[in-house]
Amino acid sequence: MTDTDIGTLARKMRAERKPFAIATVIRTVGATAAKPGAKAILDADGTILQGWIGGGCVKGALAKAAARAVAEGKPQLISLHPQDVLEEKGIVAGEDVDGVRFARNGCPSKGSIDIFVETVLPQPELVIFGQSPVARALGNLAEQFQWTVAVSPTTPAAPEHPGFQNRMVVVATQGQGDLDSLRSALAASAQFIAFVGSRRKFAVLADQLIAEGIPRKALAEVQAPAGLHIGAVTPDEIALSILAQLTQVRRGHLRGAGGADA
Repeated sequence: MTDTDIGTLARKMRAERKPFAIATVIRTVGATAAKPGAKAILDADGTILQGWIGGGCVKGALAKAAARAVAEGKPQLISLHPQDVLEEKGIVAGEDVDGVRFARNGCPSKGSIDIFVETVLPQPELVIFGQSPVARALGNLAEQFQWTVAVSPTTPAAPEHPGFQNRMVVVATQGQGDLDSLRSALAASAQFIAFVGSRRKFAVLADQLIAEGIPRKALAEVQAPAGLHIGAVTPDEIALSILAQLTQVRRGHLRGAGGADA
């Protein structure tokens, strides 16, 4: 399997907006099947799709690391050792020590291997409800900052990869179908939902939705009003404040982690 083959599959998965991981052997000690530089692509569940990283002794720990990396949006470093080496280090398999996840290598060869698992995630999806000036300004601005923008009058389809959340929703209807759009937003399997409007207006709408049976907890998680407090007045300024808040949410869990969007 060549780097060209792996690169071809990576480009295909990027185009299909599928999260995946690239695993690379960075260090070995003793007898190991894979050597430094060996690579593989794994899907969001940790299944190897292409490449080779070692035998069955490695696959279990690698699958868990890849699935965790995609779900958390953070790269992982795993270090596999024979049981006696782990005992010498005073480490239990499954422990995290200084950012390294240790695992047991049960192969008879008793080698040690370190693998770096890098995540490649789709660009986040921004679903905007409404055709208001703020909605249009937000859509135009977000596309310049690597968001996949969808202007949706209906409930978006459930994400294809439920273990990986990268959808945010902004209700910017501003008086035109607010209640229906909020219902749809709450059903959109989103990481973050914001409402463009005053707290008082949202409270009135929330009471109506609670009366319909929508959980109070779900409504409490809606950001209303949308956006950071920057003194915004014009639609463009309001859109900027909202995008700043979305970026804050998007990047918050990646600080210092080195995650990448596809």
